[in-house]
Amino acid sequence: MRSILQRLVPSTLLARVALLVVLGMGVAQLLTYMAIRHEREQALMRLMISGVERDIASSVALIDRLPANERQDWFPKLERPNYSFSLEGAVSNAAPTDPALARFAQVVADALQPFPVLAMGQLGDRPDAVRIQLRLSDGAPLYIVARRVPMPVSGWVTWLLLGQLLVLAGLAWLAVRLVTRPLERLATAADQLGPDLQPTVVAEAGPAEVVRAARAFNAMQRRMAGYLNERMQILAAISHDLQTPITRMRLRVDLMDDMPDADKFRQDLEAMRSLVQEGLNYAKTLQGSDEKVRRLDMDALLRSIVNDYADTGSPVTMDGAAGQPIRTRPNALRRILGNLIDNALKYGQRADVHLRLQAGHLCIDVCDAGPGIPEEQLAAVLQPFYRVEASRNRDTGGSGLGLAIAHQLSLSLGGTLSLHNRPEGGLRASLQLPATR
Repeated sequence: MRSILQRLVPSTLLARVALLVVLGMGVAQLLTYMAIRHEREQALMRLMISGVERDIASSVALIDRLPANERQDWFPKLERPNYSFSLEGAVSNAAPTDPALARFAQVVADALQPFPVLAMGQLGDRPDAVRIQLRLSDGAPLYIVARRVPMPVSGWVTWLLLGQLLVLAGLAWLAVRLVTRPLERLATAADQLGPDLQPTVVAEAGPAEVVRAARAFNAMQRRMAGYLNERMQILAAISHDLQTPITRMRLRVDLMDDMPDADKFRQDLEAMRSLVQEGLNYAKTLQGSDEKVRRLDMDALLRSIVNDYADTGSPVTMDGAAGQPIRTRPNALRRILGNLIDNALKYGQRADVHLRLQAGHLCIDVCDAGPGIPEEQLAAVLQPFYRVEASRNRDTGGSGLGLAIAHQLSLSLGGTLSLHNRPEGGLRASLQLPATR
């Protein structure tokens, strides 16, 4: 039952609040309508009963004074919508059990005094009518069929209430929309806040509370962007400044060929230089890119990347096709694919690239035949400077920035990068990008 209710309840705040307000007003309108209708029926019933008392009493008195041979001719003239007369008949049913009809019958019987009421019973085919037998002054019987005539409510009253409900529902929707639209703008701005944390300014307009929230959100974005830029500038400055002493140390090692373990020093310096260079690249990635979005033939781009690897003798294959161009930043995408293919070649000795278009997304899978990654570390390896190998040997463990750079660039393109172990062995890196044409 709870799951059914969850499926029926709208998912958006606008729809939920509007639904609650409209339902509340609808229930209030319905209760008001029922109260007015009940009060109107009671008032009209009292008016009808008082009218019946006078009319039926005067009609019976007139019939009693008429000659017996003329009474039948007067019955059509004295008949009303809620009672009629006859000289023949029978009361074969029991007295009415419905409280309202019993009260009505008793009022009619009391109004007929001083004529004695001989019998009174509910009509079998008319649950809203009773048959009353009384005796006139000359001893002749008189039968009266009295009916409770419903007091109708004018149709325009119902339509008026429905119109009021529609107007109130429309105004409630507008009011809720006015409240929730700023939240929608804030959510959109938060979604557009990419990994480079470049702020998307939210319009500071509307009610005072909305202006205050928008101003606070914009200030928060500026502070976050400032903190990130400061950190990245520090990382870039350190990485840049380290290149000079590393180069001097390399030159000194080259001038001292007779120094013991000179080759090991060169290897360490080369590892330091590579790490510094990757740190600079990562800092540039987080600081964003000024590359323009272009319409790109994905099949041709991926084929050219695979051919470049094939020309160097690397075992890289490709299958599948997008079948349509998309809008993206080609250099960023080329760098993502290069990092993924390099990672597959390094740890899996080969790379198989699969391209397909699925549910409005461009899906690119880069698969290898390596040892894979433990399941609990699949998300961690996308973080900077994280390496699966505990040995921290750069020849086998890497710098821990290749996948992090690919992950950050995929986020900047509005896509996602995820890693999965293949059942047949190896790792599958799945890149999903919006297929915007």
